[in-house]
Amino acid sequence: MKKWLIIGAAVVVVALIAVNMLKSSNKALGVEAGQVARKDLVEVVTASGTLTPKRKVDVSASTIGKVTRLAVREGDRVEQGQLLLEIDPTEFRSVVDALQAAVRTARANLDLTRAGRDKAQQDLERARSLFGSGLSSQEQIDAAETNARIEEARTASAEATLRQTEANLSKARYDLDKVTITSPMAGVVTRLNVEEGENAIMGTLNNAGTVLLTVADLATMEAEVDVDETEVVRVKLGQPVKVEVDAFPDTSFAGTVTEIGNSPIYTSTGQSQQAVDFKITVTLDDPIVGVRPGLTAKAEITVADAKQVLSVPIGAVTVREWPPLPKAGKGRRPRPTTAAADTVKREEVEGVFVIEGGKALFKTVEIGVTGEEDFEVLSGLADGQQIVTGPFRILRDLQHEEAVKVDTKKKGADADKKRD
Repeated sequence: MKKWLIIGAAVVVVALIAVNMLKSSNKALGVEAGQVARKDLVEVVTASGTLTPKRKVDVSASTIGKVTRLAVREGDRVEQGQLLLEIDPTEFRSVVDALQAAVRTARANLDLTRAGRDKAQQDLERARSLFGSGLSSQEQIDAAETNARIEEARTASAEATLRQTEANLSKARYDLDKVTITSPMAGVVTRLNVEEGENAIMGTLNNAGTVLLTVADLATMEAEVDVDETEVVRVKLGQPVKVEVDAFPDTSFAGTVTEIGNSPIYTSTGQSQQAVDFKITVTLDDPIVGVRPGLTAKAEITVADAKQVLSVPIGAVTVREWPPLPKAGKGRRPRPTTAAADTVKREEVEGVFVIEGGKALFKTVEIGVTGEEDFEVLSGLADGQQIVTGPFRILRDLQHEEAVKVDTKKKGADADKKRD
């Protein structure tokens, strides 16, 4: 009797386990749902960088000397040709004075040699006239001709000496002018690197020299931003850009992509890894009052947009191997592959789960523009279809044709949150 009681209890336990397993296998998964809808989508590439003037000039020293006069301060507005600073002109002015005296001497010497040339020419003509009258010999004529040629050569030499001295004077005057530095353009002095009494050093082949100051036109500003190598291929000249500057919160400025760099910028990220970026130049459409070069800026480059296109939430798109493996009959996991199943070529594809008849059906889709929260769907879905949007822990393992039910409580809570 006791034996039969044990057997009966075992049968009951097995039956209960089987019933529970059956219920578990047939239990629909609670999911969040949304709909395929038409929306306006904008795809942007975000990058950060700094503001810089579109036009600026670094004023460097063209000669070596001490700064004896500084006529501007950092932040001053200057006009083209306005005096900025002066380098000690004493040495250069003395050279000019000496060469001016040398020019006067060369001109006097030239006048003297020209007079000698004219006298030698007259003597030659007189000797020829006398020779025709029989009063002069051929020897006298030859001597007069030789003297005339000598005086002509002396005159040519004096003329060359004068030209060389005048050229030296012009160069000395040019060097003297270089010590008085004026503004090459109208703008603002954005950087001043010297003070009165400091020495300015001119640039050489291996030395850039002293950058005395920088004059920039702040009316037209540019944002130079670094774009990742994976996104730069989508950036094109002329694309619209929204620029935000940290110094001007709650304000954005419109701009346009005007330059795309071709040289990579390598940045070390640790452990011998490097990030590769490319410089993108964005020209702002309007001036910014109170702007300063070097302000931090963030740019949102519009690389694509689409009007009223089919779209799904980004979180609804997932990846599965397709076509699916044969179902196991119970539970959520597919059966292990078999020799027959291995003959079917499967690959990972993007898709969403469409809810039809209480089941989640995986539909492959082609993705277009990526908006802030939604993907454009180019093919695979129709307007108004109900799709699984979450939660992620369910969507991560959800299988094709698996039973699901929409969690209305979650949907209602989300609706209340949106109304708030």
